[in-house]
Amino acid sequence: MASKLHQLKSKATQASQFVAKHGTAYYKQLLEENKQYIQEPPTVEKCNLLAKQLFYTRLASIPHRREAFWKELDYIKQAWKNRQDLKVEDAGIAALFGLECFAWFCAGEIVGRGFTFTGYYV
Repeated sequence: MASKLHQLKSKATQASQFVAKHGTAYYKQLLEENKQYIQEPPTVEKCNLLAKQLFYTRLASIPHRREAFWKELDYIKQAWKNRQDLKVEDAGIAALFGLECFAWFCAGEIVGRGFTFTGYYV
């Protein structure tokens, strides 16, 4: 256990040295590549204005997203009514989608527990 702690400490030291050496150059390069997204002047007031614009833009998009949801639900209802006509490919896609949802749920549970696996102790 002590050797693992020592390895972790040395890796953290190496990472912090790398960031100290190359961090400023990376920061400048990142800002230069994305300067079209930077608002001038960079003030607190401008940040507050952008935050409000984002909030109200997302709020305004709710009716469109709600409408898209109901269209999707109607499609699923129609497919369920005609389930005798479903192809094996369609059933496979639906099964994969359900499996993916379950996997994301499991991953979220693991993250929520602090990346611990129940019943697994090292």
